Amino acid sequence: MTHKTPIATARRSGTRRARGFMMLEVLVALLVFALGVLGLVGLQATAVKQAGQAKHRSDAALLANELIGTMWVGNRNLANLQTNYSSATQGNGYKLWLEKVSSALPGVDAYPPTVTFAQINPLPALAGTPAGGPVLTPSLRITITVKWAAPGENLGSNPHNLVMITQMK
Repeated sequence: MTHKTPIATARRSGTRRARGFMMLEVLVALLVFALGVLGLVGLQATAVKQAGQAKHRSDAALLANELIGTMWVGNRNLANLQTNYSSATQGNGYKLWLEKVSSALPGVDAYPPTVTFAQINPLPALAGTPAGGPVLTPSLRITITVKWAAPGENLGSNPHNLVMITQMK
């Protein structure tokens, strides 16, 4: 019959406690690591979403600039511009541009872009310039509003939009 000394029994129970404590440390370390990985995955998802939104904003700006450039090189009188490019009259120029916008931006069918024109007359004090002075003619303010809804977004919410305003003589 062997008799165990109290010192040997204390060493064994201390080893068991140490093993249990090491297991607890490993579990806590795994928990901290898992939380870190989940945080990184969330950051990655946000970065991808923001990159997509930036692409849509730049596409909308490029398309609005393209329409302004098309108007600039053509006949720039108000009647012609309204007939061809106004969203109210939906002329040929507007329809061609709308096809490009629809193919480049999501959700445009639910939120069609608008193109409006306003004539800005010169100030009355400047309109009566002396003979030989500059001829002041009215200018046009063109407002282009492009709206879109990114995929996966609720279409009932407010869409993203870009408003571009330019003045043309």
